[in-house]
Amino acid sequence: MDWTWYLFRFDGRINRALLWQALLIVAVLVALLGLISQVIHLISATGSLKFSLKLDFDFGLDDLFKAADPRTYRLQASGDRAILILNALGALLFFWIYLATAIKRLHDRDRSGWWIVPFFFVPRLLFHFWDWLPDANWFLPFDWAIHALWLWGIVEMFFLRGTSGSNRFGPDPLADIADSSASPPAKSWDQQSEIEFVPPSASPPGGMHVKRSA
Repeated sequence: MDWTWYLFRFDGRINRALLWQALLIVAVLVALLGLISQVIHLISATGSLKFSLKLDFDFGLDDLFKAADPRTYRLQASGDRAILILNALGALLFFWIYLATAIKRLHDRDRSGWWIVPFFFVPRLLFHFWDWLPDANWFLPFDWAIHALWLWGIVEMFFLRGTSGSNRFGPDPLADIADSSASPPAKSWDQQSEIEFVPPSASPPGGMHVKRSA
């Protein structure tokens, strides 16, 4: 598999398994980044950390909003600032992987990559700045609609099968897997091809000679 195309490019299609695999890859990277952050934290001997990466179905997209939120930068210690910068760079990398794999998965569902906006960007943006939104009864339907969009996006991309056969974005990735994994049919034993009877005139003294082909 072309890993550069898989993790960083936006053309083509991937199936559900590859999207789950991308989520697992990012989870491993998040764990590694968290370990590095803890080492920096111990070296700098600062207070409790106020910024850390987490992982969910949108690959930690909320951490990207944290990096752009001025409230996140109210840190005093240099060690915490170093961790913040490291986590922000990690969030950008995970965000790119998320975009590349999610858009290809939307293509597999025969949907434009722009569906990523109502499925994840709008809900996660509002979730992050939820405390700024009005706390009123008239806003309750918008609250339900936002959560419904986010849930729809998860089901659409992580659980539903892609369109069968080729679509406007490329060939069916499941068909490619089936073609590559299919083994040639077992060859049946053919007596006429496996055993050659030499005519008696050509056989050595003693009668019929049986020759087995390789």
